[in-house]
Amino acid sequence: MAADAARNEFVPLPGLLPGAVVSAVGYRMADSAPRVHRGLPSPALTLVLSLDEPIVTGRSPAHATGPQAHREGIVLGGLHTGPAFIAQPHRQAGIQLAVRPCAARELLGLPASELGMLGNDVGAVLGSGADRLREQLHEAQDWTERYVLLAAFLRRRREEAARRPGPRPEITEAWQWIARHRGAGSMEGLARHVLLSRRQLTELFRAELGVTPKAASRLMRFEYARQQIVRTLGRGAAPDLTEVAHTTGYYDHSHLVRDFRQYTGTSPTGWLAEERRNIQAGAHQRSEDWGT
Repeated sequence: MAADAARNEFVPLPGLLPGAVVSAVGYRMADSAPRVHRGLPSPALTLVLSLDEPIVTGRSPAHATGPQAHREGIVLGGLHTGPAFIAQPHRQAGIQLAVRPCAARELLGLPASELGMLGNDVGAVLGSGADRLREQLHEAQDWTERYVLLAAFLRRRREEAARRPGPRPEITEAWQWIARHRGAGSMEGLARHVLLSRRQLTELFRAELGVTPKAASRLMRFEYARQQIVRTLGRGAAPDLTEVAHTTGYYDHSHLVRDFRQYTGTSPTGWLAEERRNIQAGAHQRSEDWGT
């Protein structure tokens, strides 16, 4: 186990584009045999740039390993409430970004609601410069050089989008409220806070972000629970799921397990068994600040 973990490298790239990027991690991994990895839902958009072969993804393990799987050098995904599956080869390298949903317009030129779970036309969204960026990242000598290249690309995207309208202020404030409450606030309280009826808020929120406020809150709460589990395991301790449920706003342990099964397709213990090595190597590290 220790030898396998040593072959996997996860390099945080902090402060990449404050206000828009929650986290960015460079990775280089080696497995003794190909396997299928679960890409979990989170309260962020996902942008992954491969430094090697195309990333192979699917809606199920069978899809990801079959002839109809998506094969892209750059993967871009919106908010979703079920796992995506990635067919991982023996060796892989890339950079994965978690992007704030309310920053989709400024970085991508469209609302988060227009991004699917998988298979977006990345060229149409990010422009022709995205393929050139990927080539430069592949050719770069180290992670520091890759950081500089990626930061410059994202800043150009932000500058190009400066004149585009952003989300309605009620939606931005609603997202910040959900983040401050770590997904545990009531929908009635949220609607009162932004001075909208629950129906109005739901319609506007879904139109901008692609999910309802309630679904976003559940994603936020699950993410905080998952991060607490990751931190505990990273310290070498066994996570107490009952305590995690209590401290992250779940009604009880069974409700946490229910969400884990929905979002990962397996139990908490099953997910930990799959990801223990990557967690110990430094994967799954994200910012605690999910607001905008």
